[in-house]
Amino acid sequence: MRALHFGAGNIGRGFIGQLLHESGYEITFVDVRDDLVDALKTEARYEVVLAEEAERRIAVGPVSALHAENEAKEIARSLAKADLVTTSVGPSVLPALAPVLAEGLVERARVGGSPVNVIACENMVGASQALRASVMEHLSGEQAEAVGEIAGFPNAAVDRIVPEQSDKGLDVLVEPFFEWVVDASQVEGELPAIPDVTYVRDLSPYIERKLLTVNTGHCAAAYLGYAHGSPTVQATLEIGHIREAVAGALGETGLLLTAEHGFGAEEQDEYARKAISRFRNPRLRDEVGRVARAPIRKLGRDERLVSPALRLLEMEHEPVYLARVIGALLEYDDLRDQEAGEMQRRLHTEGLRPTLALYAGIEEDHPLVDLVESSHYASQR
Repeated sequence: MRALHFGAGNIGRGFIGQLLHESGYEITFVDVRDDLVDALKTEARYEVVLAEEAERRIAVGPVSALHAENEAKEIARSLAKADLVTTSVGPSVLPALAPVLAEGLVERARVGGSPVNVIACENMVGASQALRASVMEHLSGEQAEAVGEIAGFPNAAVDRIVPEQSDKGLDVLVEPFFEWVVDASQVEGELPAIPDVTYVRDLSPYIERKLLTVNTGHCAAAYLGYAHGSPTVQATLEIGHIREAVAGALGETGLLLTAEHGFGAEEQDEYARKAISRFRNPRLRDEVGRVARAPIRKLGRDERLVSPALRLLEMEHEPVYLARVIGALLEYDDLRDQEAGEMQRRLHTEGLRPTLALYAGIEEDHPLVDLVESSHYASQR
């Protein structure tokens, strides 16, 4: 079986690549970075190192690679023959994949190729369907109909902590835990043969649980840690009162998840405790700046902090811990981060209430703004 994977970064190699290799796929990575593509072509293998006491090493290979810009025709030909297509490029990059995907899928449909599924493994709700929409923009009506008959774009939820790597080689250090859930109702043809994938008929509860537990908890530790001057998520969570605040925020999102999606309270509590335990893994060095970057995006109305806070208020529950985390986010002033710089300039010229209201998509007199303004970190401004 052949898999074409767009994005040969740490997630691509350390998560998706490992699972595809263990499932028997021959993997061709596609990336835009010259050095990475050249290294993969030369070495044709790498190792995934599990951040655990035994530090098990999993060899992945042989693999091949193509350059996203210089080898577009080869990519389209590979896509026309692939048994599976996956991505881990980042949500903002997905539209850039659409032209070559469209070309390859049109050729596949023209020669009567078998059904193929394109799974976007991104930290984004509905990523695969969003990619499908971008692909269809590049097709005529007849082409779109033909591609629609042979290509599925099943949404997925993915979860594995892969920190910034100290070694710039091909090997990747990852946490042992992973979760890859795919919406079986959107698969075209047979389910892709990946034993470690969980196929479900309704993906939304799993996406929400991951977003509002893992992503919320991770960024909560990062922003609270940054405000405290802590360099890593791991060091942050050794500080008792911050660990309690992160657990408090996940207790709040847990209330929402049990009410809206029917997860059992004990099940959700255990899932949250497991998430915090994963964040504390001493063999991972997760820089606060890596997790905290892009604060404006993380303040979005449908994102991991504001969305649950607003829904809890509708349930007449005050999200005091989430408000504290949002307050800490507004203190994030690492000017190496473009969004942090923009946010700080707006805060200093316009103030907290209009800035938060703008980014969160709410009114300045919203109760959430009141809660954030009175939170410990925001009150220092």
